[in-house]
Amino acid sequence: MTDSEAERAERAAFILSLRRRGIRDLAVLRALEMVPRGLFVDPTLRRHAYEDVALPIACGQTMSQPSLVALMTEALALNAEHTVLEIGTGSGYQAAVLSHLAAQVVTMDRYRALVGEAQTRFQVLGLRNVAAFVGDGTQGLPGRAPYDRIMITAATGEVPRALVDQLKPGGVLIAPIGAPREVQKLRRFIKDGGNLEASDLMDVRFVPLVAGVAALL
Repeated sequence: MTDSEAERAERAAFILSLRRRGIRDLAVLRALEMVPRGLFVDPTLRRHAYEDVALPIACGQTMSQPSLVALMTEALALNAEHTVLEIGTGSGYQAAVLSHLAAQVVTMDRYRALVGEAQTRFQVLGLRNVAAFVGDGTQGLPGRAPYDRIMITAATGEVPRALVDQLKPGGVLIAPIGAPREVQKLRRFIKDGGNLEASDLMDVRFVPLVAGVAALL
């Protein structure tokens, strides 16, 4: 079996495992199949790329397990006309998945190193509808607002007001709500007027959402 054949077989088994974990949206499954997760992990961890586990990345951050990426993506209920804001670029894997489902993906992170590495991966994959920025995720990117969908990939006690304001009426926001280093609730919010109506999805553990931009990394 050649490397390309092995990769295809690995990805096929990966998608089957996601279906067994309850992911049913065919467009989401196709998006996950199209993104080579191995490109986004540390080379020393490549053998774990398609396992359903969270993996460490640079700057003390983590890359969520694929089933959680799939569930959060599915919960956004995306279509090809949507503009998405992602808070917490990390490796860039989640943004790459979103790029196959939305018109435009805007992603931001407080770590310059992570944003730079993610931008390189987006270029390698030819993803022209993803824009990555260094910035304070608690403030969002008002210059590109409003957004149809917002995904926060770090735990916060409450959704920052700036992000609520940047979400379109009727828009969907996904975020882990709770204290850092504790079990949080992954919640799906729908904007109704100036407020958010919430529903719980599952228990999760995410690194904390931190205000500001990292000074050194």
